[in-house]
Amino acid sequence: MGRIRTLIVDDELMARKHIRNLLQGRSEFDLVGECANGQEAVTTIQTRGPELVFLDVQMPDLDGFGVLQAIGQERWPIIVFTTAYDQYALRAFEVHALDYLLKPFDDERFEKALDWAKKQFQREQANRLSERMLALLDDFQGAHPPGQMEDAASPATQYLSRLIIKSAGRVFFIRTEEIDWIEAAGCYVCFHIGSKSHLLRETMSTLETQLDPARFLRIHRSTIINLERVKELEPQAHGECLVILHDGTSLKLSRSYRDKLQARLKQIL
Repeated sequence: MGRIRTLIVDDELMARKHIRNLLQGRSEFDLVGECANGQEAVTTIQTRGPELVFLDVQMPDLDGFGVLQAIGQERWPIIVFTTAYDQYALRAFEVHALDYLLKPFDDERFEKALDWAKKQFQREQANRLSERMLALLDDFQGAHPPGQMEDAASPATQYLSRLIIKSAGRVFFIRTEEIDWIEAAGCYVCFHIGSKSHLLRETMSTLETQLDPARFLRIHRSTIINLERVKELEPQAHGECLVILHDGTSLKLSRSYRDKLQARLKQIL
């Protein structure tokens, strides 16, 4: 195997320097350049034809996924993504068997990334690698603009099984079954998942029609719950009622939705 033409793309100088230092002394890798932004990366990839690119996912103006779309599949080199995404987004890289370096990374993790890259060349898996990268792009970008709901359900079900939410330069992958409850927040809806919450610009009415009614139920004009998270119903004065979730969250049950909830809970029980 000849020397692998390698390019570093990251908008942070120290991040580029870190990778450059880790590549020093490795005769099998030929560093052909460094890029500080996505546009520069597109031009360099098209003109210099690197075979391996360490590609920062989060860059202003044109991020790593924008770079991939701009250069076109036929020009895709082997990509090792560098990212600061949290565990939700990292699952996507793992599911599609694509390598990534979670910042900050150490020498041992970098060595594993190099081994992975070399194996891609040795096994000549370029076509299959491109297919995995296409699938990853579909996960992050989808057919709709980032920050919109992605309908990952089959046409037969017509219900959302996954949400992709872009916020502050980060992408969050959320399976609907993980949601505890949802509340209206002005022009947004807020998804509560354990101790975390995520905002999406959407109406409660639209969201309600896209969630599986076997799992989710609206109990108030501003509240939707995951029925599997319900622990008990607590009667209040004047016929009011609270829905208590397993994590202790108390939510008001509107009288107009009470019969629906009681009927659904009986079905479950």
